This record gives sequence, structure tokens and C-alpha cells, in this order.
Amino acid sequence: MPDAFDAGSVRLADRDVPRLGYGAMRLPGPGVWGPPADRAEALAVLRRAVELGIRVIDTAWYYGLDVANELIAEALRPYPEDLVLVTKLGGARRDDGSWYAALSDAELRAGCERDLRVLGLDSIPVVHLRWMDGTESGVSFADALGTMLELKAEGKIQRIGLSNVTLDQLEQALAATDVATVSNQYGFAQRDDQPVLDRCAAAGIPYLPFFPLVAGGGAPGDERLARVADRHGVTPAQAALAWLLARSPVMVPIPGTSRVAHLEENVAAGALRLTDEDLALLDG
Repeated sequence: MPDAFDAGSVRLADRDVPRLGYGAMRLPGPGVWGPPADRAEALAVLRRAVELGIRVIDTAWYYGLDVANELIAEALRPYPEDLVLVTKLGGARRDDGSWYAALSDAELRAGCERDLRVLGLDSIPVVHLRWMDGTESGVSFADALGTMLELKAEGKIQRIGLSNVTLDQLEQALAATDVATVSNQYGFAQRDDQPVLDRCAAAGIPYLPFFPLVAGGGAPGDERLARVADRHGVTPAQAALAWLLARSPVMVPIPGTSRVAHLEENVAAGALRLTDEDLALLDG
């Protein structure tokens, strides 16, 4: 049986957790909007994730809206003591499903209250400040971070993480507080965030790449990944996850899925160890 700890472990939120998590973005309906096509399967995915040892679940109130959080609460409450729920503040959705920045003090606070209410928590283990272009609202990164620090001081969030940030923003945050996690776009075909990953590795900050299997436009379709996958008798997506895990000891991929079979396939990738020959090909 696959086990998430086959991927190794990292220290996150004062716990040793597997270096393979789960992203809840794919649980709602198409466009990350509305109820899932198969609610029973969505609930089964969450329960199976915990059974397989996954202890980091990434979510946000604007997945749905509230759909991902509602499913998590229904499937997993009372939550395992060692489960780390990671939410995000800074984005929001319009009635047509489009996304926009919600970085003002009032918007960040409203999102936090929404997460607390729907997830049924008094305090959230890790909350990412999800940076989006704040030009329209006139909110600076420093102002948004200030609100996050206030929410932490009030006990509503336990640790601050960052998402979609630059290296300069990470340094700015580190000058003000401990940073629990960073979640930026990174994958086999999209490696532009390497400087941030390297900084996280130097500081021991777990790095949660979002869109780990599609960053850069569908990495599992790469011929090199196909060759490595054939060598090991796995899928290209599994090879891509193994490559990510080999990139850094702080890497914690959070692939999402709405199917149990796909979840088990992702977790099984944690046991795959690529050879030096594999890595030379993939990094060439």
C-alpha cells in the first residue's frame, strides 16, 4: 500500500509531515466553482488521503465558493491531531467565477472568518498570504502582511505562509516574522521560481509548489519524462512528482485530484527514486 511518508518528511508547523500533500482545488466543480460532479467520490478522496498518511491539505474559501472547505469539514472532522490545514487569503471570486485580489484589511479578515467558520476551527494552523496584483485596491504587500500579523497576534491564525510571492517579498516577510511555508508555481516545465526555492531550502522553509504537474504547460507530456517513466514502469506524472521531490529536501508537492485512483497514483510516486542517469536526462 502506498504511504505518503515514502516521499520522506519535513518539519512543518512543529510537526514532521510527509513531503507529499494534497491540494483541494480540484474538489469543486468545473472552473473551481460550484459543487463537485461526484460528492461521494470527493469525500472519499479526502478520507483516503488521510488514510494514506497525507498530513498537509491546502485549501481556500474561494474554492467553490466554500465548497472545498465544506467537503474537508464533512469528511475529516474531528480532524486528526497531526493534520496541518493550510488556507489562503488574498484572493476572491466574482459572481461569474472570475478571480480578483482581495488584500485589504477588511477582505483578509472576512476571508479568515469564513475559513474559521466553515472549517469549524478556532485557529488555522497555517494561512498563506496569497499575493495577487494589489494595484487596483492600492494595497501594498507590507500592508497585507501587517494584517496577517495582526490575525496571528489575535490567535486566529497560528503561522503565516506566503503564496505567489517574489524573492524580495519573501525577504521582506522574513524580516518581519517567521515564514512557515511558501507556495509558488513550480514544476518540471516551469522552473523560474528556483531562486525562491533555493532561499526556502537555505532557511528550512517547506516549499509547496502549486500546479506541480502542469506548471509551464503540461509537463507530463515531455518526451524525457516519458522515457524515465518507461524505465521505471510508472506514468509520466509520477515521474514528474519524483523529479520534484528530488529537487530539494524542502519540496512538498500538493497535487490535487477528485478521484481516489489518481490520488493513490500520486502517493505511490513518493516511493520512486530516480537514478543519477534519470536526473541528468531530466535536468539536461
